[in-house]
Amino acid sequence: MTEAFKVLAIDDDKNNLRLLRLDLEDENYEVLTAADGVQGWEVLQQHKDDIQAILLDRMMPNMNGMEFMEKLKADDTVQRIPVIMQTAAAEKDQVLAGIRAGVYYYLTKPYDKDIMLSIVKSAVGDYAHNSAMRQELLQFKRKLYLVRDGSFEVRRIEDVKYLSTFLANLYPNPERVIFGISELIVNAIEHGNLGISYSEKTKLNKNGTWLKEIEHRLAFPEYKDRKVLIKYIKNKDDITLRIIDEGNGFNWQEYMEIAPERATHSHGRGIALSKMMCFDSLEYIGCGNEVLCKIFPPAP
Repeated sequence: MTEAFKVLAIDDDKNNLRLLRLDLEDENYEVLTAADGVQGWEVLQQHKDDIQAILLDRMMPNMNGMEFMEKLKADDTVQRIPVIMQTAAAEKDQVLAGIRAGVYYYLTKPYDKDIMLSIVKSAVGDYAHNSAMRQELLQFKRKLYLVRDGSFEVRRIEDVKYLSTFLANLYPNPERVIFGISELIVNAIEHGNLGISYSEKTKLNKNGTWLKEIEHRLAFPEYKDRKVLIKYIKNKDDITLRIIDEGNGFNWQEYMEIAPERATHSHGRGIALSKMMCFDSLEYIGCGNEVLCKIFPPAP
């Protein structure tokens, strides 16, 4: 039997909490529940090493969802756990306020079961992937800061984790940049080289066939020789990472921020999060098949 992922659901609506628990347990999730933010924080502290996602209601007594987020982001032992904000009113200003507070996944009430499961799967998967890369960093540390420049090529998703770990260790703060490096390279492979559209990825995520489709397209004659080129340069004043794919580009302007209208989608936030959290500067060049990322290390 597949190991159950553990999630925490916090909601003062007993009926909604019951439905969430039933729907998630049907998909082999282990669900912890709490009736408000205060109780949720207590449960989180007891199970902080096991919880992989939090479903959080916005409006609750005692401690509401935004107050819970403030405590979560101030605690470095739990701040990386992804939060899915449940809200009956998916108003743009509320979504933007949540994004600023660190909420990058949204679920509008009353929720659609398939959409809810897709978002939870995405959040749990992102957390597992990022945790695995952080563990790789701990095992990978060498004197890589001596590297001044380098060029790399990657074609397959399975090679991205290794390359991202290697590249992250070239930076003063590997944990800060590793998510962004990985997200941008994956984006270059799937959307750039292999031409998977936003709507296609939505369907693939929902069906659980995203990786299968990637492997399928890698064998297409028009895609089989395409590679993503990554160039790393460490200068006196900055560290530059240039990622170039062989695709036709995309409308990158739409993805530089987390748009409220896409906040309930299972994907589409990687570029914005990379810009917000991982790099000091991130810009796409021309049609969008080249992205330039910079870190400006503090003066010694």
